[in-house]
Amino acid sequence: MTDMLQPEPPRAFRYSVAGLRACWRKEAAFRQEAVFAVFMIPGSFWLGTNAVERLLLVSSVLLVLIVELINSAIEAVVDRVSTDPHSLSGFAKDLGSAAVLLSLVIVWLTWGLLAWERFS
Repeated sequence: MTDMLQPEPPRAFRYSVAGLRACWRKEAAFRQEAVFAVFMIPGSFWLGTNAVERLLLVSSVLLVLIVELINSAIEAVVDRVSTDPHSLSGFAKDLGSAAVLLSLVIVWLTWGLLAWERFS
């Protein structure tokens, strides 16, 4: 009877949470970036002096997590197809890794420029 009062969350949401949990369990880089985000997101409310700056700071950190999830998905699909070395497999994985690197550059630029502006 109580189950009828508490609707089941949509399947898509449950799949999303399952994906986050799986990435946390299997990907060390995602864990490191998530821990980084736990400290950086609250810090954005200290560093940012207005809503737009805070949004930029938080969004840049979340972008790293999003890109890491996509990179992990690419790696999983490539490994699912074949674990044998192949130039296209390496190419796909390298592109995913490059995307993560570029998202980190966005964080460094965003945080660096806003910190420079605030403290100079």
